[in-house]
Amino acid sequence: MKITDIKCFEVAAPLITPFKTALRTVEKIQNIGVYVYTDEGEIGIGEAAPTAVITGETRKSIVHAIERYIKPAIIGMEIEEIALIMERLDQCIYKNTSAKAAVDMAIYDLFAKRYNAPLYKVLGGYRKELVTDITISANDAQTMVNDSLKAVKRGYQILKVKVGKDPERDAERVIAIRKAVGPDIQIRVDANQGWSPKQAVRIIRELEDANVNIELVEQPVHYADLEGMHYVTAHTETNILADESVFSAKDALKVIQMRACDCINIKLMKTGGIYQAQKISHIAEANGIACMIGCMLETKISVSAAAHFAASQKNITLVDLDGPSLCLKDPISGGPTFESQWIRMSEDPGLGFSIES
Repeated sequence: MKITDIKCFEVAAPLITPFKTALRTVEKIQNIGVYVYTDEGEIGIGEAAPTAVITGETRKSIVHAIERYIKPAIIGMEIEEIALIMERLDQCIYKNTSAKAAVDMAIYDLFAKRYNAPLYKVLGGYRKELVTDITISANDAQTMVNDSLKAVKRGYQILKVKVGKDPERDAERVIAIRKAVGPDIQIRVDANQGWSPKQAVRIIRELEDANVNIELVEQPVHYADLEGMHYVTAHTETNILADESVFSAKDALKVIQMRACDCINIKLMKTGGIYQAQKISHIAEANGIACMIGCMLETKISVSAAAHFAASQKNITLVDLDGPSLCLKDPISGGPTFESQWIRMSEDPGLGFSIES
């Protein structure tokens, strides 16, 4: 099965409510989709999320990277040569991880279709179901409480609360949410690099003293401040999750060696796809570090690829794949089912989507 062509297309989906973090506010997903064509008529699909404040990519840069560098590097290659394809994909252009991720997942879609099996089974088949959290955007305390109660009513038992825009009031917001939802709902806090190390320790200790029972705090300080990450990890009891600090296997090894986190968030848009994500998962597992699978603002296309990857890996024990749940409608049918907090894998080949040529 040879690669004969690669084409980009637009993927758009309005959000139910604006997505607000310490880094940005978004009202509509506007991503780039990818079709990879073969000489046997099979088509693989992928998606790239342009996140300029994290990966440095835009929609135009993603299309340019795919058409100018990635496509010429892998056209004519056999899908079965997946390790060689991924080597060329990684080396044909520096960084551009979301562009690479879109092509990577389309290649894996085809690879699993080649063997007539769902991707999660080809990758390891560890589990068939996942439980995801749902994001509570950064707003005033009452809005965040209301959004949290709505999420619980929809069936979510894990809330990922965005903070970092107003450090002086962040603890107040999280405490208010805990009081509103009760003790049985898990709460994760994501500062999106919004705190200084000393602010992070003060806020986390305030939450600990208030017995808020936070499961983890994600990326409390700037991604490059690994000393600061170590400081926060060493001076708090709550688990610290590294997100923007880890793009690659090399990054993962460094934060582990520096003891700069307790767990690692893997996102395909950061790693450049499934092939590189597997390396991070294996390094973390070898060092006793659990992983989360996360997503950017993505639709069902790429989130499904992340779900297949997560379902194949024992060491991915935390799931943050709420992208489709934040959208008013899906841009594609088929694939895993997203029902409230549950993600259930389909048994259809590849990612499970029906794609017409």
